[in-house]
Amino acid sequence: TGGRLPGKVDLVLETVGAATWSHSVRSVRPGGAIVVAGATSGDASPAELQRLFFLEISVLGVTMGAKEDLVHLLAMLDRTGVRPLVDATYPLSGARDGLDRLARGAQFGKVVVEV
Repeated sequence: TGGRLPGKVDLVLETVGAATWSHSVRSVRPGGAIVVAGATSGDASPAELQRLFFLEISVLGVTMGAKEDLVHLLAMLDRTGVRPLVDATYPLSGARDGLDRLARGAQFGKVVVEV
């Protein structure tokens, strides 16, 4: 979220990219890891290589996963009732409003466009 943390964390899940990369790098403890699973604000982030190698921070890129991962995820959701947090839902005709909300960083959770 870009907010100040009480201390360094073991792992950062980075899904935003350029807009939050520096905060993610500063938030992880020495020897920790950053898992990059997206770059919704763009991928032109400064690598900050000195910080990464002097503090021995690992960076791991991940994608969606395999079909069996999705099957396990759906079973877990069914079993636990856990659901993604939806901030706002827009009709297809309002998709631009949803994108504007994302661009401003005004959302807390997912922004859904119904088709």
